[in-house]
Amino acid sequence: MKVFDEIAVFGCKATTLFLLENLNIPHKIRHLITIGPEAGQKHDVADYLDLKEIAESKGINVYQAKYYSLKNPADQEYLSALKIDLAFVAGWQRLVPPEVLSGLSIGAFGMHGSSMNLPLGRGRSPMNWSIIEGRQVFYTNLFRYDPGVDSGDVVDTFKFQITHRDTAETMHFKNTLAMKYLIERNIEGLVRNDFKLTKQDDSITPTYYPKRAPEDGLLDWGQDVCVIERFVRAITRPFGGAFTFSGSKKVAIWDAQVFDLNDFGYENQPAGSVVAVFESGKFLVKCFGGLLLVNAHEADFPIQKGIVFGNNDLAVKYFERNPLGFFDV
Repeated sequence: MKVFDEIAVFGCKATTLFLLENLNIPHKIRHLITIGPEAGQKHDVADYLDLKEIAESKGINVYQAKYYSLKNPADQEYLSALKIDLAFVAGWQRLVPPEVLSGLSIGAFGMHGSSMNLPLGRGRSPMNWSIIEGRQVFYTNLFRYDPGVDSGDVVDTFKFQITHRDTAETMHFKNTLAMKYLIERNIEGLVRNDFKLTKQDDSITPTYYPKRAPEDGLLDWGQDVCVIERFVRAITRPFGGAFTFSGSKKVAIWDAQVFDLNDFGYENQPAGSVVAVFESGKFLVKCFGGLLLVNAHEADFPIQKGIVFGNNDLAVKYFERNPLGFFDV
């Protein structure tokens, strides 16, 4: 049986690098389709990496696309000339246009998942949303791209746990490991174009998570302490992080935990107020339902007891919820 071994990877993030360095398959990755630093900055790509030098040191041909969308005729002409058989999409965060997909003899395969599995939870940032929602499991799928949004047929699925300590970063670690595992488990069938595809359940109406922007990280101190703690974990590095204000001065909060559901005598303090600052620099914020311990923050002034955090006249963005109370609509 013929082996189709003109293999490419599409990506421009740390997750892409992990796959290039750790994927254990007996077939060479021949091409990396990526973007340069200018495009990474222009499109505000979280966790962007310039992979050109690293990939070339591994003998991989690198193409930095002129447009992240790959809709530019010059990009499409170049990719068509490569005659790619099989592509893995990791850390690309864009649809692959039909003009590119049609030039792949087998197809492009990427990862998408959600806590209730496809077709529920298509769309943007499903791992971040899953932490925000307090979910406990995540189903990630290796699927073949089609022109739709996360609508392609599924090759294989892997389920992993969302723990109370998981963050945006650790969820990406888990998802990248899941992709590595699923590719390794299915690679021989893929390179021989001899594999089974499972259609997503068309009896279920698909739902879609909305896009999150850095400005959506503004904290609402009127929410429950457990909700706030999940929110901080969900959007911490490599994303923009949760933030608040002391007057007009911005405070980024990168790591926090529920300290206790008891108030330790601070029950009469307003929500969002700093009630204690420890010698380490960590501090407690009074919230509805308990106290939040801020373990890591960033500010250009010292945090002091008595500060009451606020919004600096900015509006907190509230996303639409579905009838079950979740954010995939």
